[in-house]
Amino acid sequence: MNRKPYLIAEIAQAHEGSLGILHSYIDAVAKTGVQAIKFQMHLAEAESSIHEPFRVQFSKEDATRFDYWKRMEFTLDQWKGIKQHCDEVGLDFICSPFSNLAVDWLEEIGVHTYKVGSGEVNNFLLLEKITQTGKPIILSSGMSSFAELDQTVAFLNSKKSQFSILQCTTAYPTQPEQYGLNVIAELKQRYNIPIGFSDHSAKMATGIAAVALGAEILEFHVVFHRTMFGPDAIASLTLEETKQLVEAVHDIHSALQYPIHKNNNAAFNELKSIFEKSLALNKNLPQGHTLTFADLESKKPKGYGISAADFEKVIGRQLTKDKSQWDFLNEDDLS
Repeated sequence: MNRKPYLIAEIAQAHEGSLGILHSYIDAVAKTGVQAIKFQMHLAEAESSIHEPFRVQFSKEDATRFDYWKRMEFTLDQWKGIKQHCDEVGLDFICSPFSNLAVDWLEEIGVHTYKVGSGEVNNFLLLEKITQTGKPIILSSGMSSFAELDQTVAFLNSKKSQFSILQCTTAYPTQPEQYGLNVIAELKQRYNIPIGFSDHSAKMATGIAAVALGAEILEFHVVFHRTMFGPDAIASLTLEETKQLVEAVHDIHSALQYPIHKNNNAAFNELKSIFEKSLALNKNLPQGHTLTFADLESKKPKGYGISAADFEKVIGRQLTKDKSQWDFLNEDDLS
């Protein structure tokens, strides 16, 4: 992984249906250092019905989940303004469509990359629509078994699509025992494509660990504050945490580009001469004294006496001269 991890800040429904709040998120995310910002395009009539249940019954103002999606909608012109704002601040505009109509809108808007949410991985009608655009695709694997993923990967390969997969756990917030960090390597080995991690833990450590384990893409929810209203706030990073995560991830990426070879420590020769030690005596001792372990001390620097590493070689040998406390012990002091 020579390129820096691709970091995606997910807004989802954190805007609460407010166009002003959404635009304020764009400005805030642009200052964190991520490369991309991600939205969800919900068009209630095309994707849902009054029969859809709430995942979490959080809303105080929406009688049904359909009503909630309706309240989250923006017009096509408003979405064009959102995309333009992202361009102006240098953020890639990524979006999850939940209907074929949303794909039509996103094509008109000019989406950078399509994100396919966990619940749509086996929606081949939607996937067919997306593949027809020729745009890159990022799949979240949260609710999918390997058998299901195999089917989707085969479908996308048959369409010659450019795609990647994110290890993801559909739990908000995700607990450590649910992260599935081991799956990153399994996905890499199984599919030989770019693999990333979609995080809902609300902890920076999770994303850092994922990158250290080879994630090339990192997606996470962001929110101004975790006490804000909405279904994802509790599973999100704050904007300040996002800045810290970006810095940490870049550091980890740099570290991985420079492996340390422990068989070659020549670069430390000067420091070793300072920090390593020579043998010395911890008391006044007369000529002819037979040295014991209790007589020995080690003192800096290296090279002024027998190496402290070789202490066993001097035990039982006799002094050829009187030695004072704290004198270094050299070979010509011994018989």
